Amino acid sequence: MLCYVAGRTVELDEGERNAAVRRAQLLLAAGGDPRRQPELHGRAVSAVAADLDSPAARAALQAGLAALEGEAEGLNGLEEPLRLLRRDEGLAWQAYALALLAADLADDG
Repeated sequence: MLCYVAGRTVELDEGERNAAVRRAQLLLAAGGDPRRQPELHGRAVSAVAADLDSPAARAALQAGLAALEGEAEGLNGLEEPLRLLRRDEGLAWQAYALALLAADLADDG
């Protein structure tokens, strides 16, 4: 959820984002159930992350996470996950891809 909120600052081409999410949905369907919960390091999420990855997008996500630090200060349960995502750019990007796919699946459902 942190990466989804922080990701509001990430500018992605809508067509590319939609295409990446649709391909990921096909991967979920090929695995047996297109409505199953995507996994952080599963094929579908990893495909979204790879398709949309760029230095500028990662930098925007990190900037969004940094902006949340002040808001999360003192909130039990948010400070440590936020620090972890700020330290591990790859994990943050993967979590952002998961959030994009999950949001699209929720919209379709």
